[in-house]
Amino acid sequence: MRITGNTKLLGLFGWPVSHSFSPTMHNAAISALGIDYAYLPLAVEPKRLRAAVAGLTALGFRGVNVTIPHKQAIMGYLSGISKAADIIGAVNTLVADGHAGFTGDNTDWSGFLADLQARNVLIRGRDCIVLGAGGAARAIVYALLKNYARVHLLARRQEAADQLVQSMELWFGSADISTAPLTSLPNLSTVNPLIINTTPLGMTPKTKSSIWPDDLPIPRGAFVYDLVYNPRTTKLMRQAQQAGCQTCNGLGMLLHQGAQSFKLWTGEEPDLAVMAAAIEGGLDNGCVSS
Repeated sequence: MRITGNTKLLGLFGWPVSHSFSPTMHNAAISALGIDYAYLPLAVEPKRLRAAVAGLTALGFRGVNVTIPHKQAIMGYLSGISKAADIIGAVNTLVADGHAGFTGDNTDWSGFLADLQARNVLIRGRDCIVLGAGGAARAIVYALLKNYARVHLLARRQEAADQLVQSMELWFGSADISTAPLTSLPNLSTVNPLIINTTPLGMTPKTKSSIWPDDLPIPRGAFVYDLVYNPRTTKLMRQAQQAGCQTCNGLGMLLHQGAQSFKLWTGEEPDLAVMAAAIEGGLDNGCVSS
C-alpha cells in the first residue's frame, strides 16, 4: 500500500485499539480493490473524544469505525444520526457528510442480519432468546424486532433490560418482546429457538465460562449464535453442539458490519473473502478485539 498526500483516510476510534482486527481487515479490502485509501487505528482517550471528532474534519477523514468505549458518547458530537443508530442508542460508523461534519450510523444490526441470511437462518416469527442487555444486545434486539421475531430478553440487570424494551417500544409500538432475569432461563419454554449470547462470557482468557448453566439442556432444534469469536469455539457453542444444535461465533457479524461500513465510505463493494482471510490471519496472530 502506497500512501501519499492524496490518500483518503479512514480509521477506528477506540480506547484501546491496539489489538483490533479492523485495520487489517479494511486495508486488505483496500489493497484488493486497488483504491487510494488507508485505514488507521486511532487510540482516543474518552476525555479527548470531542477534540478527536473535530480533528477528523480538519484532517479530511472520509469516515471511521467506533468501538468501545465511545459508541454512545460520540453521538453528541455528530451532525446527524441515522434512524437505526438513534433507536439502538449507539454508533459504530461515522461518514463524512460533506459539510465539515459526520453522520453516525450503526451497521452492527445489519451485519448480524447479513450473517444470518448467509447461513440461511430464518428469524421471522421465531422465538429468539437474547442473553444480556448491554450495547451489543440493543443492536441484536433491533434487528430481530425489525424482522418480526419473538424476542425473549434475559439479563442479570433487570433495569437495563427494562430500559432496552422501553426504547424499542417507542419505535416498534407493541413489540413482541418479553424480559426475565437470567435465573428464569430453566422456566422458558420455546421451540427451535435462535439463542444469541451478547455478553463477553466465554471470551479469552475466560474460556471455561458460559452464560448457559451446565445442568440445563439446550432446547432441541436451537441455533446458537455466540457474538464472542475468540476462542473460535466457545464453551456455549460446545454445549450446543453436544446437544446436536447448530452454532456459529461472531466472526461473520464482524465481517459483514465491516463490509457495510466500507461501502458507506468508499462506494465500493469489498471482497468478503479477502476480508475474512484477514480476520482469520488476525486470530492466528493473536488479535482479540473488533
